[in-house]
Amino acid sequence: MLKISNHVAIPDAEIEISFVRARGAGGQNVNKVATAAHLRFDIRASSLPETYKERLLALRDSRITKEGVIVIKAQAARTQERNREQALERLRELVKSVAIARRKRIPTKPTRGSRERRLEAKTKRARTKALRGTVTE
Repeated sequence: MLKISNHVAIPDAEIEISFVRARGAGGQNVNKVATAAHLRFDIRASSLPETYKERLLALRDSRITKEGVIVIKAQAARTQERNREQALERLRELVKSVAIARRKRIPTKPTRGSRERRLEAKTKRARTKALRGTVTE
């Protein structure tokens, strides 16, 4: 059971973890032992609340496929168990990131003073540029 918050948890049966050989340097160990954890989690088929599902599917994250499956690969550690923990922690952080609804930004108008300062700066800049022109005698 992967606990996300006090009220939300993901059952182990919904998370599929397989182990594959890690990439990169590492000598004999990397060539022989499958230590990299490959985690797959289907958002649509999960028991997450609908709001979480909608927000996860709306995310523009490279770890989420078009079919709505989260794919996380953890291969930094040398043991299966540590890589498994890292993959689960990344999944937890991803789901936690959509738990809090973002407040909608309320557009504001510029103040009178800021409008006047902007226009004054534009006038000053125009005067400076006009002085750069050709000199007439």
